[in-house]
Amino acid sequence: MPVFAQTTTPDGPFSLIAADDGAVLSSGWTDSIDELQARLRTPVGAARGTSQAIRAVEAYYDGDHAPILRVAVRQDGTALQHQGWDALREVTPGRPLSYSEFAAALGRPTAVRAAASICARNAAALFVPCHRVLRSDGSLGGFAWGETVKRSLLSREVHGRPRA
Repeated sequence: MPVFAQTTTPDGPFSLIAADDGAVLSSGWTDSIDELQARLRTPVGAARGTSQAIRAVEAYYDGDHAPILRVAVRQDGTALQHQGWDALREVTPGRPLSYSEFAAALGRPTAVRAAASICARNAAALFVPCHRVLRSDGSLGGFAWGETVKRSLLSREVHGRPRA
């Protein structure tokens, strides 16, 4: 049975739903399983438990950004969405892309709205780092978990651990 696991971060509570095999299905800065379920196309039953993925989150907040990319992620989506989610995992921490650059990286330079939609439909926040995509003018743009969290993540990735 999938698990609902949580940890505390400097940006607030972080929770995730992971499948039996450990793949993250949904995650974000909330303590509400309902919020995570709402990000899934098909909600799953989940029991409170532990997940190896939580250790990757804790490592991220300790300054090691690599472990989040070693966690398997499983999301329902179109071929383009999967291509985009895979591409987001390739964006270097501390070097965010604009939505235009992200669209170009997908081989669709005029599909800026589609690129933004890929980010918006990402259920596995942090593990698929959609926070690394900004507006063309350098402003933050939207983020499901709020601009304050997005700003903190980007700062952490550029400068190391942000000041608490």
